[in-house]
Formats: sequence, C-alpha cells, structure tokens
Amino acid sequence: MKLSDRIEPFLAIIGPMVMILAILLFMGIAEPARYFRLSNLNLILLDAALYMPMAMAMTFVITQRGIDLSIGSVAALSSIIMAFLIKQYGFSAPVAIAIALLLGAVFGLINGLVITKFKVPDLIGTLAMDLVYRGFALVIAKGLVLARFPEIMTDIGRGQIPGFIPLPVVIGLFTMVLGYWLLKKTYFGRYTVAIGSNPEAAEMTGIAVDRYKIYAYVLMGASAALAGVMLTGKLNAIQATSAPYFNLHVIAAVVVGGTSLFGGRASMLGSLAGVLLLSMMINALVTLRIEFFWQSVASGVVIVSSVALYTWLQKKDRDGAKGLLAGLKTPESLRLLRLSGGLIAALALLLLIGTLLAGNPVASG
Repeated sequence: MKLSDRIEPFLAIIGPMVMILAILLFMGIAEPARYFRLSNLNLILLDAALYMPMAMAMTFVITQRGIDLSIGSVAALSSIIMAFLIKQYGFSAPVAIAIALLLGAVFGLINGLVITKFKVPDLIGTLAMDLVYRGFALVIAKGLVLARFPEIMTDIGRGQIPGFIPLPVVIGLFTMVLGYWLLKKTYFGRYTVAIGSNPEAAEMTGIAVDRYKIYAYVLMGASAALAGVMLTGKLNAIQATSAPYFNLHVIAAVVVGGTSLFGGRASMLGSLAGVLLLSMMINALVTLRIEFFWQSVASGVVIVSSVALYTWLQKKDRDGAKGLLAGLKTPESLRLLRLSGGLIAALALLLLIGTLLAGNPVASG
C-alpha cells in the first residue's frame, strides 16, 4: 500500500494541522514577537471558542447533505430578545440565557420543517429564513445597541478561569466533546452518516430521515443561539446587525476540517482543527496589518481549495483517477486551459491599450 493511501483516511485532521503548522512557521519568521505573545494566543482561543458550538452542529447538518445559512441571524435575534428581557423586563440573566437557547432551538425547528415538510431546498430555505430572522431582529431592536449586561454574561463571553484557559474556551471544547460523543456513540450520529451517504437507502432501512434532519437543525439553532450569547458577553453589547459572517466562517471551518459538502463523511476533530486554523489565519492577517476585507477573501479561498481537494480525493477513490497533472492533460482540460489563457490574454491586452490611451484622470465632484 502506498504512503498516500495510508494517510488518506487521516487527511481530515492532517490537512488543517499542516496548514496550522505553516501559519506558525510563517508568523515565527514574520512577526514572532507580536503573534506569540500570551495575550494574542488568548485572543485566538477566544475567537475560536465563539465558533466551536456552531461548527459542532454544522458538522451534523453538512454530513446529512444540508446547509444552514441562517445561523448569524439566529444568533442575533436570540441575543436581541435575551437582551431586551434583561434590560427592559428585568429577567434574571440565567433565565434569559435559557430562553435564548430555547428560541434558537425553535428557529432551528422552523428551518427543519421548512426543509423537510415544505420540501424547500436547504440552501434556499435557510437563506430565506436568514432574511426573516434578521428582519425581526431589526424590527425589535429599532437601531438600538444594547449594552452593559450582568457579570455572568461577560464571564460566558470572555471570563478567565484563574490559572486556566478562558471560560468560553471551556464551553466551546465541551460542545465539541459532546458533538464527538453524539457522532460516534449514538444512533443520531450513525443515522446522520447513513442519511448523508444515501438518503433513499437510509429511508428504505427504516430510518426516519426527515425527523433526524430536523434534529440536526434544532441542534444547529440552539448552538447558534449559544454563540450569540457568547458574542454578547464578549462584547458586553449586542445589536441587530451583529454576526453577519457567522455562516461563512463556520462552513469554512467544517469543510476545511474534512466534512464533505456532499454528505456521508464527518470529522468532529477536523472541525475543531478547522476552527482553530481559521482563527489563527484571521489573527495572522490582523497581526500583519492586512485590511479586514482580505479576511473574507482568505475564507473563500479556503472553502474552494478544501472542497476541490476532497472532491478530487473522492473521485480518485471512486474512479481510480490519477494525479492532478494527469487530469490537466485530458483533451477537455486542455480546451478549458486554452479558454482561460485566451480570456487572460484579452484582459491583459485591454489593460495595455487602456494604459497607452489613458488621459488625465477626471476629478470627482
């Protein structure tokens, strides 16, 4: 057996770990003093902890061939309602937090029902519900920023256990351990993989496919609400426009961790590694003083690269495909390469012509 065949089953964890090592090596050369400060490592852990609950739940959703694009809005709406209960109605913080988590589960239940009972595709259904939840949050908040919450809230968001890691990291790691147990030791985990591998076959064997899909979305909604509570505590404030990029970040972490977007393959350890990788990558960009908007570019590149890699590996297993270079030598690939080269050459030519014929810049205003 070749070495590549031996390590392939472990790529889910090896892939992100290699990228983490690459970031550490690069930052060790570029900015060792700032990046490896204890305070900065603490920031990386705090950022990663925020996404761990959602990555755990998203692993189940994606493994079932689903997707949830509404998690940012679920987090914002649950937290806005929690904040109003505390600030305007005098609810105790623990009760308001419990209500927020239950509301998140209800929103997840609604997503699951829209997808399974109304037969709306996951992508469209959760995108539409994202608009609904965000709209409700904007209506309720009316542009207000709610701030200054009880100490228990800030402890959940950024509290530090003396002589130990931050409390949010403990919460995040606990959710990942819970997710690992659910995936490996329960019917829910086994049925999740079966549904993602072949939904029709799973239904024929007696698995209640729709019910277990709803379970996954309920878990996703509750986890998003927990992340919203943690975000509120971390910032000690919340507004209706909070958490706009939760979905992109979480999906990127889960996919780079080896969970297949085509279903049937899950890796909870890989999802944890993916969360750490993205938090380290974004922190590295900030440390290097690179503009915020490049963070979205980096996340998008990570998603595309990871999906392309794992798709090629699946095709290799199924069809006996050869190396990447061999795939580029097929007639169809050569035609596409010629098309790409032609488009790039045309763009370069137009830029050259524009440069040669350029006049004085027109002043605005």
